[in-house]
Amino acid sequence: MQIDRRFFLKAGGFAALAGLAGCSTTSAKVANKTEEKEYSPEMAAYDVMYAAQPDEQFPLPAIPYRKLNKKFLRQWVDNPTGERPGTVVVDVGNHFLYYTYPNGKAMRYGVGLGRAGFEWAGSGIIQYKREWPRWTPPAEMIARQPDLEKYSAENGGQEPGLKNPLGARALYIFQNNEDTLYRIHGSPEWNTIGRSVSSGCVRMINQDVIDLYGRVPGKTRIVVTNLRGVV
Repeated sequence: MQIDRRFFLKAGGFAALAGLAGCSTTSAKVANKTEEKEYSPEMAAYDVMYAAQPDEQFPLPAIPYRKLNKKFLRQWVDNPTGERPGTVVVDVGNHFLYYTYPNGKAMRYGVGLGRAGFEWAGSGIIQYKREWPRWTPPAEMIARQPDLEKYSAENGGQEPGLKNPLGARALYIFQNNEDTLYRIHGSPEWNTIGRSVSSGCVRMINQDVIDLYGRVPGKTRIVVTNLRGVV
């Protein structure tokens, strides 16, 4: 399956994806209105799943996962995508990312999306992955936000760290051997999971993107679609 050209026309082609790939730090501040809920005892597993990770290159704090809707927490589910095992599926309609397994199962994660992400659909390849990547905003983003000039490619990008917009891991998406400038990446802004708040990429809780990174090999097929009405 190829990238739907209608989506590229809406988004202005790769130029629009350049803005998408900025994974902007300027997302609107979103007040988390999800009330903290009482979870059943089995939810204690999430205490471990979203615990602090002090052994990372940049030690990660624990995630207050109880403030998120339970459906956006990492979990095994029946595979609703129809894709073969070993495929990453980004469901923009429901803010989910699936990694498919045999026997009709999938690991599902909640994701945050940039509004521009809804203009992209189709398939590609995760060409490569990086731990604690550097972030280089595209020229179009720097033109809109001149204060980001210090992170330009000419200046070497932004160093890895807890404040880097790409977070703890990044997966780089190519199509027809070209960089789409579209990324799946970690984010310190855990409260944006399940929301559409900026012109950025597919963002995940850092603990979740670390888990996904360990499951997904390079050259993995990725499908970006809308499963609204299916899930």
